[in-house]
Amino acid sequence: MENVLRPLLVIGGSVVLTLFVGWLTDLLLRRADARHSETPLWGLLRRCRVPLQFALGAALLRATFPQAQIRFVQEHRWGSGQVLTLVLIGASAWLVVRIATAVVESTYARYATATRDPARLRRVRTQVTLIQRVVIAVAGVVAVAAMLLSFPAMRTVGASMLASAGVLGIVAGIAAQSTLGNLFAGLQIAFGDMVRIGDTVVVDGEWGTVEEITLTFLAVRTWDERRITMPVSYFTGKPFENWSRGGVQMTGTVFFHLDHSAPVPEMREKLQDILRECPAWDGRDWSLAVTDTTPSTLEVRAVVTAKDSDDIWTVRCVVREQMIAWICDHHPYALPRIATSQALPPPRRPALADEPSARTGRG
Repeated sequence: MENVLRPLLVIGGSVVLTLFVGWLTDLLLRRADARHSETPLWGLLRRCRVPLQFALGAALLRATFPQAQIRFVQEHRWGSGQVLTLVLIGASAWLVVRIATAVVESTYARYATATRDPARLRRVRTQVTLIQRVVIAVAGVVAVAAMLLSFPAMRTVGASMLASAGVLGIVAGIAAQSTLGNLFAGLQIAFGDMVRIGDTVVVDGEWGTVEEITLTFLAVRTWDERRITMPVSYFTGKPFENWSRGGVQMTGTVFFHLDHSAPVPEMREKLQDILRECPAWDGRDWSLAVTDTTPSTLEVRAVVTAKDSDDIWTVRCVVREQMIAWICDHHPYALPRIATSQALPPPRRPALADEPSARTGRG
């Protein structure tokens, strides 16, 4: 009878205690979240319940499983203990990542509530994202190292590796030069405020929005839903256009190539009417002027403004479409003309009677 009750008491007691602690922790966090609704920290910490239970359960079983006196466990005592140790290390790393993520996300949420500047908000969002990735990477590396060092054979290998750390460091630095360069470039982008998540950029002639920034690569979503993935070192070593730098307001231009008889004053009035009826125009500024001329055409430039890059594209398309339609309907003569008739040769000049050659007969 004791052979049955002892394992049930040891294992069952560990499981019951683990579930009770998880339930109690969740209850306390729920009450704290209800009392302090101004911060989402306590609600986010409730996500830690599962890794907490795994870590606590693994720790209790690791400490009490020898008292269970189960034959299979006794025969494989080292293996059972090693498995529980690995579970404990993995669950602890999982718990650390969840806690760090909750703290970072709650800090960003409070900052987003108190800040109205979109540029600062995107900068903080980029930094928060990279901080989370750094924490996950560090916790994962430490957890894997701890798991490996829990094996006696790996401890000997680890001591040998520490003895030759200088040589290994040089070799690893040369082999992973590009990877380390991208890693430091990612940190430089995050805290140097060069480019942020949500910024509108132009890279290699492609226009898009920064969708994701990691420690090694950056993803840009183009207007046609394509994703351009490039190493973050590209943005620290090559020039690129950042349309959101210093603010999201945009100024755009629309060019018209017309005949020299184009009614520029009437076009200026029509542009103002078009912009008044365009919801995407922010009302900041507009203008229309002749910027260049050629022997056959007149270059007219319309300048419009909008609150962001998406709206400036809409305003430019609306102005271009409606202005051309208005010119075709009311001033078709202003459209550019192409001469298709055959050019006439210059007239031949007749010889004069009083020229010297005519009088002397020279030649």
